[in-house]
Amino acid sequence: MAGTEGVDKKDRADLRSLATFLPYARAQKGRIIAALIALVIASLATLALPTAVRRVIDVGFAGGERQLANSYFILLIGVVAVLALASSARFYLVMTVGERIVASLRADVFRHLTRLEPAFFDASKAGDLVSRLTADTTQIKSTFASTASIALRNAIMALGAVAMMLATSPWLSAIVIGVIPLIVIPLVLSGRSVRQRARAAQDRLADASAFAAEAVGAIRTMQSFGAAGQTAMRFEAASDEAYGASRGATASRALLSGVAIFLVSASVVCVLWVGATEVFDGRMTGGRLSQFILYAVLAASSLGQLSEVYGDISAAAGASGRLGEILATQPAIAAPPHPKAMPQPSRGEIAFDEVSFSYPGRHASALKHLSFAIRPGERVALVGPSGAGKSTVLQLALRFYDPQGGRVLVDGVAGPEADPEAWRERFALVPQEPTVFGVSVRDNIAYGRPGASIEDIEAAARLAAADGFIRSLPLGYDTVVGERGVTLSGGQRQRLAIARAVLKDAPILLLDEATSALDSESERAVQDALDRLMQGRTTLVVAHRLATILSADRILVMEEGRIVEQGTHAELKARGGLYARLAALQFGLEAA
Repeated sequence: MAGTEGVDKKDRADLRSLATFLPYARAQKGRIIAALIALVIASLATLALPTAVRRVIDVGFAGGERQLANSYFILLIGVVAVLALASSARFYLVMTVGERIVASLRADVFRHLTRLEPAFFDASKAGDLVSRLTADTTQIKSTFASTASIALRNAIMALGAVAMMLATSPWLSAIVIGVIPLIVIPLVLSGRSVRQRARAAQDRLADASAFAAEAVGAIRTMQSFGAAGQTAMRFEAASDEAYGASRGATASRALLSGVAIFLVSASVVCVLWVGATEVFDGRMTGGRLSQFILYAVLAASSLGQLSEVYGDISAAAGASGRLGEILATQPAIAAPPHPKAMPQPSRGEIAFDEVSFSYPGRHASALKHLSFAIRPGERVALVGPSGAGKSTVLQLALRFYDPQGGRVLVDGVAGPEADPEAWRERFALVPQEPTVFGVSVRDNIAYGRPGASIEDIEAAARLAAADGFIRSLPLGYDTVVGERGVTLSGGQRQRLAIARAVLKDAPILLLDEATSALDSESERAVQDALDRLMQGRTTLVVAHRLATILSADRILVMEEGRIVEQGTHAELKARGGLYARLAALQFGLEAA
């Protein structure tokens, strides 16, 4: 019993999730009111048709008055014209409302995603999130547009038809009304199954989309390992699983519609049977029976379509729940109610004060009571074996994560006291694997400073030693470089990332092994660009190459999340400790 009650509560909660999106509908209040007016006019026109048919039969046909019959037919054409115009207006209005709602909804969900911390994406599949942005919002659009309109139209039609049935023949109406619970109760009971199956189908489709996105993004790796066949088989299996879940949801809805159609049609036939007896006994005219049957058919078809609408609403409730999960996720890295202003102008100071940190879901500590300070304009290199915590330092500096213990400070302001956006404005990042978007070179460089002039963009490219290769591209700065910059070499992508950092002109520069994956020729070009970029800026660099380390004012040697040595290259090499061993192993003859 308790289990059933729990399911009922979850069921109601699923439907209540649709209320989350009512603010989007309120924003379209004017169009919705106009659509409702058109809907009511179309419904009244439809409800007027059976009465006109009755007058044609009883007065025009039975009375033999051809002229009167002709006038009724002309009236019917007028009613149909009003119905067509009102229906056309309703369709246009509800569809544009749906499109506007889904556009606003997608924008808000995407904006919310951009504010969530990287830990959220670490635990999520990109394909699943994209599926929610596309497939689930489309389901919502259908609900707020055509489905909601159909539901209101059929509700008005059903109520109006029942009222006219009562006015036409209370006795036959009593029979029909007595059958309605037999139609409605199965619909309500089966709606829970439809919602559950629809949610399962959406989840399986999202899994297949996530796998496809991952596979397409790794197409070179897939083909180089000859894994295209097995990858295709895995996607086919995921698609088959999605199809199976979708088939189950469709089967539930088909059964729901079939039961509703049978109950509705059987009740109409029974009423027609009883009505025919009334006509034979002289207690009802043929026109009145025809009018009643037409109203009964309208009521029955409206209830039948409501069963399908109920299935659509149940599916939309599942989609709403999935979107609601994203919107309900609050950013762990967010501005406090009254953020502390960052000092102006920036001094470029960074300090780690007894910082301890573990990545979400991991027990091992990435950093353990880490403390150091970087003075304005100082160049500091982080060196250490893999897993020592070097890249973690950069991620905490950018507030992608907050530490579980200790504080990270920039210009004397602790992370939780500041607005994350104002905090990150102090930094420019050049990562090991730079992100290049599938837009023009100009837009890639200006990514951190929208609206920058072409003169500033070109100046940044020259400082990054990128202007030469950019001008050799087919359209120069207007060349679209392809998704993830696939048309560029590694060195060219790196120089675009450096140009982006130059243009941002932030006081603190973070370099994450920015030359470690490049060949010697590309490394020299990139290193020269980096040297120019570091001038006058506080720089924290995770380094694996000797050239970067030699230019540092200070080297911090990390091991297992702690600083075990610090000093210049010559000082640390002379001590013969961990740095000296790393220098011999990683830098080879260069450091010997």
